[in-house]
Amino acid sequence: MFQHVFAEMNNMLDEIVKHYPSAQGPQKQALVQNWNMLKSMSEGIIEEWLHFEEKMAIFRESAASPPVFPPTEAPELQLDAFIRGQGYYKLLMFQPAIQQFEAAATVFPESLLIKLYIAMSHLYLGQTIPASDVLVSILPLADNKKMRAMIYNALGCIEVLNGQQGKAEEHFALAIHSDPTLPDPIINLEVCKQNRGELQYGSQLISLL
Repeated sequence: MFQHVFAEMNNMLDEIVKHYPSAQGPQKQALVQNWNMLKSMSEGIIEEWLHFEEKMAIFRESAASPPVFPPTEAPELQLDAFIRGQGYYKLLMFQPAIQQFEAAATVFPESLLIKLYIAMSHLYLGQTIPASDVLVSILPLADNKKMRAMIYNALGCIEVLNGQQGKAEEHFALAIHSDPTLPDPIINLEVCKQNRGELQYGSQLISLL
C-alpha cells in the first residue's frame, strides 16, 4: 500500500545525498527544502504508525470474540509496550524500541523473545557489548531452533565487528546447523570467506511471532 510512497521518498533522499555536497545557491536551497519536507513526512508517518499500533492493541484487548486471534504461547505479544517496541523496531528507531522492550521485560522478565529484540536493537545501534551479554544469557535457554540460529548468527556478526573472523565463522556454522532454512548465516558465512559484502542479522525476527 505504501511502497510507492517510500520508493519516492527514497529516490528523493538519494538525490539529496548525491547532489548536496556540490550544490550551491538556489540548488542547495531546494535540496534543503526537500530534506525538511522528507523529515516532516517521516515524523508524521512514525507518529501515525505508533498511533495505529496502539489502536490495534486496544482492539485486541477488548475484542469480545477471542477465537478471532489464534492462541499463542507468547502472551507478551499482546502487551502495549511490546507492540510499541515492535513499531519502533520496524521503523529502525532502535533506542526508543529498547526502552519499550525493557518496559515489557519488567512484565515478562522470562521472555526470550523480548530479550532477543533488545539484543538485536543494541546490535543495530553498534552497541556490541550489551547485545552480546543478552545473547549469551539467552542462548542456553532457547529451545526454538530458529531462535537459536538467530542468536548464533548475531553472535557471529559481533565477532566479525570485533575482528574475530574465525570465531565468527564458527558461530555462523552453528547457526546453519541449528536451522538450515535461515538465510542470514549462510549469507554471512560467504561474506566472511569472500571478505566482502554486508552482514545480515535480525531480518527473520518477525518470523518468530
